[in-house]
Order: sequence, then C-alpha cells, then structure tokens
Amino acid sequence: MNGNSIQILIAMVIYMAVVIVIGVLYARRANKNSEEYFLGGRSLGPWVTAMSAEASDMSGWLLMGLPGVAYWCGLADAFWTAFGLAIGTYVNWLIVSKRLRRYSVRANNAITLPEFFSNRFREKKKTILLLAAIFILIFFTVYAASCFVTCGKLFSTLFNTPYVSMMILGAVFVLLYTLLGGFLAESASDFMQAIVMIVALAVIVILGTAKAGGIGQVIENARKIPGFLEFFGLANPVLDENSLQVIEAGVPKFGEVSDYGLLSVCSMLAWGLGYFGMPQVLLRFMAIRKEEELKRSRRIAMVWVVVSLGVAVFIGIAGRQLYPVAHLTKSSAENIFITLATNSLPPILAGFVMAGILAATISSSDSYLLIAASAFSKNIFQGIFKKDATDKQVMITSRITLMVLAIIGVLIALDKDSVIFQIVSFAWAGFGATFGPLVLFSLFWKRTNKPGAIAGMVSGAGMVFLWKLVISKLGGAFAIYELLPAFLFSSLCIVVVSLLTKAPSKEIEEDFEAVRTGNV
Repeated sequence: MNGNSIQILIAMVIYMAVVIVIGVLYARRANKNSEEYFLGGRSLGPWVTAMSAEASDMSGWLLMGLPGVAYWCGLADAFWTAFGLAIGTYVNWLIVSKRLRRYSVRANNAITLPEFFSNRFREKKKTILLLAAIFILIFFTVYAASCFVTCGKLFSTLFNTPYVSMMILGAVFVLLYTLLGGFLAESASDFMQAIVMIVALAVIVILGTAKAGGIGQVIENARKIPGFLEFFGLANPVLDENSLQVIEAGVPKFGEVSDYGLLSVCSMLAWGLGYFGMPQVLLRFMAIRKEEELKRSRRIAMVWVVVSLGVAVFIGIAGRQLYPVAHLTKSSAENIFITLATNSLPPILAGFVMAGILAATISSSDSYLLIAASAFSKNIFQGIFKKDATDKQVMITSRITLMVLAIIGVLIALDKDSVIFQIVSFAWAGFGATFGPLVLFSLFWKRTNKPGAIAGMVSGAGMVFLWKLVISKLGGAFAIYELLPAFLFSSLCIVVVSLLTKAPSKEIEEDFEAVRTGNV
C-alpha cells in the first residue's frame, strides 16, 4: 500500500469512527425496548426523516451504479430511471406519508410494515404477517448483498486488494454497527451520510467538469458517441469475445444506436412505482414525531433527490470523456466515480469523498438488515411462534437474525463481476410489486380485504420472479422491467379477489373512515 492509499485509508477510518460514535451514543436508548430499537419511539424530526429516508433508499448505486449506467451506454437509461425515481419520491411523500403515519397508529401502534398490514385487516391467523415478513427477508437479503458488492468494489479498487476479503470486511463493519445502535442510530447516521453523499457528488461533478473543460465541452464530446446523449436512443459499446469493449486507435468503439422507444421509457419510469413498497422509506413515514412535519420533510427530500440523481448521471457522462478507456466492462464502469475522485483530489480529500460511497452503502445496508431482522424477530418469532416472548428475547432473536442474513448476503455477493445496478433493480422490483399496490389499496380503498391483500402480495412477488427469470428471456416487448407488469398484476389481483370475496368487517371499515377523516 503506497502513501496515497494510506492517506485515503486514514480519511475513511476517521469517517467510520464517527459513525461508530453515533452508534455508541444511541445504543443505550436503542436497547430500552423493541419499539425504540426498531422505530425509535416515533421521535424523528422532519430533517432526519427526510434525509435518512433518501440516504437509506439510494444506497451505493447512487454513487456507483447510476454513474456506471450513464458511463457505459449514455443518457437514456440513466435519465429515465432518475426521472421515474424523482416522480415516485414526490408522489410517495405527497399521498402516502401522512395517511400511513396516521394509520399505523390506528392499527394498534404498528411498528413494522408486516405488523401494519396484519393489524390493518385485524387478522387472527397471522397469514399476512407471515407472508410479508418472509418477502422482506428474501428481498432485503438480496438488497444487502448489493451493498456488500459496493464495499468490495470500493476497497479492492482503492487499495488493490482481493475483492472477496474486502467485501467481507465491509459486511462485518455494517453488521457490527447495526447490532449496536438500532433504528435511531441508523437514522441519525443516515442524516449525516445523506449530507456526505451529496457533498461528495457536488465536489466530484464540479472538479470533473472543470477538468473536462466545462459543461459545454463535456456535452460536445459526448455528442460524438453515437446515441450517447439521446433520450430515445442508446449507445451500444462493441465488445470482443471476452466481453471487453473494443478499443481502436485508443478510442472505445461503439456500434449503431439501439432503439429506445416508448416501451423502454415506461420500463425505466416504472422505477418510481417501487417507492410505494419500500419498507426503509415507509418506516420513516411511520416514525416521524408529528404528521404535520411531513410537508417540510417532503420538500427537503425532493431537493436532495433531484440534485443527487442529476449530478450522479452527469458524473457518468463526464467520466466517459475524461477516462474513455479506463473501464471496459459494464461491471467495471461502476467504478467511474472512484476513478474521478482519486484522479481529481489530493489523497486525503479523496478519502473523505470515498467516504461518500461508504456512507451510501452503510446507510442502506443497516436499514435493510434491521428491517429484515425486525420482520423475523418481531413478526414471525413473537407474532406467530412465541407470542409470549419478552422484549429481551425479541432483541436477542433480532441480533441472531442479523448475523444469519449478513452471512447469506455475503454468499450472494461473492461474485466480483456482479453489477450493482442489476442486483438493486431486482430487489427494488420485488418490494415495489409485493408491497406497493397493497400499501396504496390499504390506505385508499375501503373495500380491500384480507384475501385481496394476500393475493396482491403473492401475485406481485411471484410475477417478479416469473417475468425476470422466464418471460423477459423472450425479448422484445417482454424485456420490459419486471416491476411494471408485476405491479399491475398485483393491483389487478387485489381488486378482483377483494370484490369476489367477503367485504371487510364493520370494525375495519370504521378504522378506514377514522384514518381518512383524521379522527384517529
């Protein structure tokens, strides 16, 4: 390890030490009881609610995955994905946040998403609770794996060390931190990490743009690549037999522009639908101290999201001009942020910027692991198998679950050629289709009943797997992002099954009306 690498490491260690201090400060309160550990006692302020929701949502793919997509194939995929996410963020904060905060209190003070669904439908046999918890365990384990891949790529690229050992080291750090502090520590550190992430993005985009000769020069050079700056066309890197982009006379080779029609646009815009089913975001709505503060949180969140997504896409565009042959595979392209940082800043400052990637990874993976652990310990262990379990037993079970999930996530992340964007897209589709339609219908359609809720979850999750693994292989129109057809199919199943089965009880309808009118 050379002198530059040591300086980068020192800066990142300082950052990690600050994160650990936050965990220690909140550890005593977090361990008071399970409500404090899993939901922070519904005490989040508007700034922490907004920033922690977005930081835990965006993860390492914001600094690596999204710039990597823009670097590899140009503007279209990255732009329409970002645009869909921005719309989804706004609508989710606008129509879901307040009613979910109110309804979760009415639903016997539910502190997890599966518990909210179960209490919302007043179920005695905990079928919804069990299914929701299982799906959370499945998709959040995949999500956590994407964060571990980010850690592995970051450290192995920076310090020229083996990917697997660095990935495991990152996973161990995230696990220890999550075990320590719980939801409040996670939310407080996420607030700090959201600031670190957007500062890191701003610094790199400013320096990268200046180094490239200004915005005009970046755009002019990007136009020379066929399809690179088109909204309805996609750049097409030419690959050799080893899946490396072909270089001719020191210039990366691109083929004919791929068509990017309305179906492709809708496919990427569908990312916005995922927000309605994201537990890590929905929990922030439930945890804010006053529902009146959600309006301010929405404004803060939207500014952060629009700025960070726009800057991340532009970094990928500028990176292709500055370092056109630095990354010759789709997986390697996700390191363009690291390349820009290490070549544009003194090592010690680059280390603090690299902490932005670490911040994104920690802020997401601790959320994923904590919510998944709560799904098992609170909803399955205490909710179904041992209803008389003490708070201490729930907490112990949660910590054991955290370790098991982390191990599974590490096993999924062992492949060093994993593409962060692709892993995230599958987990995002899973949550969006499994819980998104059910959240909306539960909050806004009084006729939704328990059979409809079960049908919606199962059909949504099942269609994500079926479309991704089977139907999409047919190509053409069937290659659309699996979230869109799965979301629509889940919604259809909720409506049809609810109408064909018994209407909700009078008590359930009274709950709905009380929430709708604000008389909770």
